[in-house]
Amino acid sequence: MHTIWRGTYEGCRGGKKMLTVYLKAAATREQMSEARVPLAYRDACAHLLIPLNRCRYESYYLPWKCGDERHSYEKCQYDLFRERVKKMDEIREQKGGARSN
Repeated sequence: MHTIWRGTYEGCRGGKKMLTVYLKAAATREQMSEARVPLAYRDACAHLLIPLNRCRYESYYLPWKCGDERHSYEKCQYDLFRERVKKMDEIREQKGGARSN
């Protein structure tokens, strides 16, 4: 994973939150294709999904297995979500609070 910026910002209740901005996926198109990652899941976190799916396959999808891989993937997804929300808030602030739709 390529991290281009990591810093803190004010959370919704005044607490400091960590924000990581990702540049691009570490997995190439060929790797994602070989791992048969669906197109909808080919994002900046796909490099974490490949070993997660491999672990799930090897452990017969047992829910108590692959916890570390799943946590890493879900954390990456959450960080990307927070990044999109922050960008949308900045856009909304530039428009003076007007909604985009």
